[in-house]
Amino acid sequence: MKLLVKIAALFVLVLPGVSVADETAGKAVDQLTVYKSPTCGCCKVWINHLEEYGFEATTEHPADLDGVKRRLGITSQTASCHTGVSSQGYVFEGHVPAKYIKTFIENPPENAIGLSVPAMPLGSPGMEMEDRFHPYKVIQMNKDGTMQVYASVDEQAQQY
Repeated sequence: MKLLVKIAALFVLVLPGVSVADETAGKAVDQLTVYKSPTCGCCKVWINHLEEYGFEATTEHPADLDGVKRRLGITSQTASCHTGVSSQGYVFEGHVPAKYIKTFIENPPENAIGLSVPAMPLGSPGMEMEDRFHPYKVIQMNKDGTMQVYASVDEQAQQY
């Protein structure tokens, strides 16, 4: 009987896709520092969205949030209410969906500093209001100050 139990235990350990261990064990966790106002509610909801997608987020409430944004290369055209900075140094401004942040970090475009969702589009992560949604663009910000469309989000389901 003991031999049968040992064989069964070994069988479970070598079966592909079968494990009692947490499937995220050993994987690097994407970390972001989020700079925001201490009173902003939509920022908190966006951080929750990040955490649901496996990010670890810490928050800071700088006295001069606009100064932080300027130092990071955020312009008036790309600005929003909060700024996330990855452990790799990439910048994510505003309500950027976590799926685009993951894609960007996994394969960063050459000369890019990060992504932005300017303003606060209704229905974007953190700005959900029932089924109301306004299409928006995710903007790639480049080191030379130029911008380009990284993704177009035409339907709310595309964000997740």
